[in-house]
Formats: sequence, C-alpha cells, structure tokens
Amino acid sequence: MRKRELKRLMAMVGGLTRLQRRELVMELTTAERRTASVEVIEGRIHPGTGCPHCAGNRIVRNGSADGLQRYKCRDCGKTFNALTGTPLARLRQKGKWIAQAEVLRDGLSIRQASKHLNVDTKTAFRWRHRFLELPKNVQAQSLIGIAEADETYFLRSNKGQRGLTRDARKRGGKASKRGLSKEQVPVLVSRDRAGSTANFILPADDKESVVAVLKPILATDAILCTDGSGMLAAAAKAMGITHRPVNLSAGIRVVAGVYHVQNVNAFDARLKGWMRRFNGVATRYLSNYLGWFRALDRSANSRPEPASLLALAAGI
Repeated sequence: MRKRELKRLMAMVGGLTRLQRRELVMELTTAERRTASVEVIEGRIHPGTGCPHCAGNRIVRNGSADGLQRYKCRDCGKTFNALTGTPLARLRQKGKWIAQAEVLRDGLSIRQASKHLNVDTKTAFRWRHRFLELPKNVQAQSLIGIAEADETYFLRSNKGQRGLTRDARKRGGKASKRGLSKEQVPVLVSRDRAGSTANFILPADDKESVVAVLKPILATDAILCTDGSGMLAAAAKAMGITHRPVNLSAGIRVVAGVYHVQNVNAFDARLKGWMRRFNGVATRYLSNYLGWFRALDRSANSRPEPASLLALAAGI
C-alpha cells in the first residue's frame, strides 16, 4: 500500500463507530498473529532442508499458498511447504495458532480453550492433540551422572470412548480397588541432576518393562537412585548399573550426603498437581499430556513464550 493510501485509510478510522473500531482491532490482531505464526513456521525451511517426499536437495521457490511459501523439488517434481509432513499440515485459522500456544502455556481446559479461541469445543480438542503430537516425543535421550527414577500411577480411563461396560466416572473418579491394580497405569519417571527428564508409560509394572525403556538412555557409568523399590533394584542389577537405594519408609531422605530421589519426587508432585485440572485424562492420550507437561516444566522458572511452543508443535 502506498503512503498516501495508508494516510487516507487512517483518516477514515476516526469516522468508525466504537463497535466498528473493536472489529477493526480484532481483525488487525488476527492478521498480526497470523503473520507471527507464519514467521515461526517458515523457520522449518532453511538451506540444506531436504524434500519431505524424496529427501532431495534441489529445491526452488514455487509461489505461495495460504500465506506460506511453497517449494518445488526438481528431483521428484512435488511441491510442499514448511508444514508438509507435520501434524499441523492442512490445519486452518493460522491467525489463532499463537493463541492456541497460549492455551497450552496456561494449561486451559477444552471449554476454556474453546472460549479463549472462539472455536467449537471439538475444534479446540482437535487442535490440542495436533499441537501435542510432536512434543510428546521430545524428551531426554541420555541421562548421565546421578540419575533418579520413580514410578507414578494414573487411573486408567476410557474417557471419550463408547461402549463402556461400566458406569462412567464423574470428574475423573476413583479406582474401585485400593492400592495398585490393573486400574492403574504405571509411568516411569527418570531424571538426572542436570534436569534432563524422560518418562515412559509402561506396558506392565515389572522389571522387564523398566529395563526396556531405561537401559537405552542411562549412561553405563550412571548411578541410579531409587526409593528402594525391589522391582527398580532388580532392573538396575539387570542393566549392570550402580544402584543407590534410599529407604524413604525408614525416614531416610539422603544417603552419603548426595544420593536422594528428591528431584524426581518433586517432578512427580508437580506433574500430578498440574494433571488435576483435567479431572481425569483418557489413557489413549496420556503420552500427549506427559509431553505437554515436560515442555512446560523445562521452563519452570519462567513461562515459555507462545512462539516457542508453536515451534515445538511444528517440529522446529
């Protein structure tokens, strides 16, 4: 737009009613947020980026569509953009994606998100899990030095599924049996002193399941601290890892002044406290929520920027 045209447009603003000014502000805000979203997303494409279809490197610009730069691969002849092959591909209303990242940062419920974004609850639900598809896999790939491990449990839930053979639970509900049972889903949480964290939903609460997930990420010279669980002790022995149990039931909190499980227990407490707001999480989506909390907890001392959460959802 030319300068004189902009000046004429600005002069017209004074003649708008209050309602019209509000509508204009909303439209400008949406346009600005759309631009901000596109700038984050375009960061996925950089020199050396391969074609998502054939991994070829002979890529040229090929116009734009829906606000995103399109590219063409001269090796396979296919076109793509920065979202091709990601969970956000073909998702609409980019002007609300920064606001969706704010929803994730603030941990809003589906109904709260629907109101905040001015979208249907089904759309808010779909956006939540599309945005969490990649973050659920982002976690520590290696734990070094002194590492801590502990198990925590979540009530098994078929929330949202049809054909239940029992009455639906209200607001999360409680297990029908006391203590541990098949109604509980075991989650192994592991964390080293540098704050690197990984957690895994276990298929069974046994030594083999723990070894299968923990052995690939524990350094061979790592020292594993646990609360004295016999199963975790057996897993450490099977992995050939030095094990330092802390007998919490006997009132012991620290062994030799350095071995404890306070970091992992504190993480468990934060995770459980954060999860309560959702009144029970469907087991089929539990990994999404675990990844969501890890993304937030990495910035525990300062709230993460919405742009960083959008970048994480786009795989940047």
